[in-house]
Amino acid sequence: MKKSIFAVCDLEASYACNLMDYLNEKRTTPFEVQAFTNVESLQSFAKDNEIEILLISTRAMCNEIRDLPISRTIILSEGETLQDLEEYPFIYKYQSSDQILSEVMEYYAELNPRPYILGSVAHKTKLYGIYSPVGRSRRTSFALTLGEILAETKQVLYLNFEEFAGFEELFQTKCRADLSDLIYFSRQKENGFIFRLNSVIQTFHGLQYVPPAISPADIRDVSGSEWMEFLQDIMNYCDYDVIILDLSEQVDELFQILKSCDRIYMPVQEDMISQAKIAQYEKLIQMLDLQEVLDKTQKLRLPIQTMQKEGDMIQQLVWGEMGDYVRKLLWEEELI
Repeated sequence: MKKSIFAVCDLEASYACNLMDYLNEKRTTPFEVQAFTNVESLQSFAKDNEIEILLISTRAMCNEIRDLPISRTIILSEGETLQDLEEYPFIYKYQSSDQILSEVMEYYAELNPRPYILGSVAHKTKLYGIYSPVGRSRRTSFALTLGEILAETKQVLYLNFEEFAGFEELFQTKCRADLSDLIYFSRQKENGFIFRLNSVIQTFHGLQYVPPAISPADIRDVSGSEWMEFLQDIMNYCDYDVIILDLSEQVDELFQILKSCDRIYMPVQEDMISQAKIAQYEKLIQMLDLQEVLDKTQKLRLPIQTMQKEGDMIQQLVWGEMGDYVRKLLWEEELI
């Protein structure tokens, strides 16, 4: 099924083309993005093609564009006053491409978008679960490093289920929405989930992620079946190669999710208390007749990496001892 058209029109050619290339590289974007650097080429294209969304700069906007049969028009503003364009929503031009896409999708989702029709699924998305019953196991450091390295060659989504992930502080960012918002929209079973998803997803280097829930209570009541429906929605609508699940005990029916994973990585420690916790965990799994979970689980003894207070934490992981460990692991498993 051919995607609907998302047109970008800006007289600054490099801006329009770079934004188009970036958005088209993200296979999760539910539109085909086309760039135009003048009004005439946009008019010509619109004669034979239906444009669902037009993102156009203030300098390119004119009466000829107003007359085109375009479903949604959004103005790219450079911060100037838009008195003659007040009927249109506007987005600030000079911000990250992720933020622009987020605001466009959020606006579009609120306007009762047309149903998104799924195309044929090209391949099966792999679910990689990262879990350990042992605390302080460097699970999240491993999961983020794994995601960043896989994202060098694959489309990867990272989901964190911790009570307090601390991502806003780690990445020095402020998120407009998070995992709890997506769960809410998934529960509504509305046509706009794919657009809501694209409005929430952020990118750190090459890794796409959904900001973790700010309040643990917001996702504590999500059942295992609801989590699986949520993950299935993402796999149905988005062409991800891998979804990484950084799991914790606050996930209801944790074993149901682990059972659905293609691979499970379990960071472990060698001390007596840690080994006792792992033994109890494995005993419970056997009591629940979930041997397949144990069969898919690979125990990892992760390296200890000294982190510098200054500099990019993720890059330190990717190019330090943890990154070397993860690359060797992936190479041995023929995953890169």
